[in-house]
Amino acid sequence: MMEHKFIAKWITDGEFCDLKPRNVFHRQKDKLDLPEAHLNAHVLFRRTFEYEKSTRPATLYISADDFYKLYINGEYVAMGPAPSYHLHYNYNVIDVSKYLQNGRNTIAVHTLYQGLINRVWQSGDFRHGLIFELYRGDELIVLSDADTLTHRHTAYTATGRVGYDTQFMERYDSRSDECHFYLPDFDDSRWEHARISNACDHALVPQRTKMIETERIDATATESVGNVLRLDFGAIYVGYLIVTAIGKSGESVTVRCAQELNDDGSIRFALRANCTYDEEWILSGGVDCLDWFDYKAFRYAELTLPEGARVTEAYLLSRHYPYTQAASLKQEYSSDERLRQIWHLATNSQRYGVQEVIMDCMEREKGFYVGDGCYTALAHAILTGDDSIARKLIDDAFLATFITDGMVTCLDCSMMQEIAEYPLMLVFFILWHYRVFGDKAYLAENYPKAKALIEVYRRDYENDDGLISNVDKWAVVEWPANYRDGYDVDVSEGRKCTVAHISNCAYYIEAVHTLNLIARELAIPPYRDEAPLRAAFNRAFYVSEKHLFRDSVQTDHISFVGNIFAYAFLLAEDESFYGEMERWIEERGINSVSMFTSFPLMIGLTRRGKDELLLKQLLDEGAWLRILREDSTTTFEGWGKECKWNTSLFHMTMSDVAVFLADGVDPKKIFEY
Repeated sequence: MMEHKFIAKWITDGEFCDLKPRNVFHRQKDKLDLPEAHLNAHVLFRRTFEYEKSTRPATLYISADDFYKLYINGEYVAMGPAPSYHLHYNYNVIDVSKYLQNGRNTIAVHTLYQGLINRVWQSGDFRHGLIFELYRGDELIVLSDADTLTHRHTAYTATGRVGYDTQFMERYDSRSDECHFYLPDFDDSRWEHARISNACDHALVPQRTKMIETERIDATATESVGNVLRLDFGAIYVGYLIVTAIGKSGESVTVRCAQELNDDGSIRFALRANCTYDEEWILSGGVDCLDWFDYKAFRYAELTLPEGARVTEAYLLSRHYPYTQAASLKQEYSSDERLRQIWHLATNSQRYGVQEVIMDCMEREKGFYVGDGCYTALAHAILTGDDSIARKLIDDAFLATFITDGMVTCLDCSMMQEIAEYPLMLVFFILWHYRVFGDKAYLAENYPKAKALIEVYRRDYENDDGLISNVDKWAVVEWPANYRDGYDVDVSEGRKCTVAHISNCAYYIEAVHTLNLIARELAIPPYRDEAPLRAAFNRAFYVSEKHLFRDSVQTDHISFVGNIFAYAFLLAEDESFYGEMERWIEERGINSVSMFTSFPLMIGLTRRGKDELLLKQLLDEGAWLRILREDSTTTFEGWGKECKWNTSLFHMTMSDVAVFLADGVDPKKIFEY
């Protein structure tokens, strides 16, 4: 895609125009004090202009920080951009021909500067603004400048926060003058002229992923009990509750949403995932529409209405990445109802879970994570035949090395986090992507970046014995911690782990091995000899009399999860280890591990050609079938609702099973050793 050179300036309002951008980036262990300011700012813009329709297309180039919703002549058009860093910030290119008319036209944009330091956007940095240019063919028609009008949207008042400071809960007041700001005949005579932003120093690039699409979801069941209206949309979706209601001015509607019901049939609006979806809507006395700006992940909604008020329409507006499924369930699995249900669970999660980016969960975090994101992005690419989301993960992860050359692990946001395994997993993903899509030029482009990343680990963490130690990043190993099988290493967040342990060392050797495989594909010399690393690994961790590996150099403890890494990455020099592990897998089952070792376990079984044992894991009654038994429509953050203290009931990781169920793709070739 050709890059567009903007003539327009970033515009904002009087509060933001004179702010200077502030740094939100740092190593996780180096704390940065960033006092909160300018939170939850809903800033509106309107621009009217004359237009004459022609055969030439009307193209709008637009971006905003943090986010925008665009309307033209009263019609909703689009939302964006996808999260990105200011030094490589996405803009959208939209054909708006069908929205324009001869004569007077109005562009209206609702922007949000959230202001929080979290996993959602690069916010809290004082960069708020809007930029746009409208062209008819190659003729510039209108652009963002001081003739654009701006005003705050006064309908939104924050009443609390949910998740990890992820989102504001709000009171929406339909008496606000700005509720219909997007209509062409709206009176903006008291609005101010926009100001040029001094904080917006973005380097703009075209968004190479598709834009979010929306889909109306009607309730599958409704129930009215007194003044309470309850709606069930039949599944958990990500999006907005759209309600039209009539009532007296100033009266209040309580709006609650949930992912599940309590035992007594009431909705559980205090979600397991530490989000309490409890908000307020103030009526104006006319016909009002609830207009959420930010989205939630929910299935159920409950409206408590004042006496005499009535709802005339209610539905869920789902938002998700455009999804066209190109893969189907393997023919040999299609006669098994259990596998068909697991397939539907995984594909439904992918269809409705992927947003502008691959997110882990859509309520508590909304985080674009390297790591388990590699697994879910691989599944998405295989299911759709579209690798745009996969490429965004790879590209944005390497962009994140401007923060630290060892890479952060939650991307395109202002919350700094470093996890030891995640950058190493990205190296695997680069090869997997190539093996599915065959783009050798992209592989060659990423090889030096991956090599530089591994060189950071070699420089900073590889000791004289060839082991990884003194790592100033925390390690997940497995999550939640109660699934680590007593892994005898303190890998707590926020501390330096001095001891060499099997998880970090195994991931590192697999990354080195992967670089060598990539070099072979590119017909260049191998990165390095991995044999000394393997030998050091076996000397340090292998307990020959047990035919298994211990957790670290400072313990005799042997964990199932630690040995899964050695099994998946084929690290044992003693062949008897593999037989011992397969007996252990048979005994323990995939349900005894969780998000970070279940996928390696399946890789190991695939590499070892243990198809029957792999199928047994897919049909483990304590794994995906348990999720299904627990009234799920989407994959959980684990195998069950009670597996974790803050379980997300719409979490993408366990949808990675689709990689092993899809037709037309041979996992043996993807994970070939």
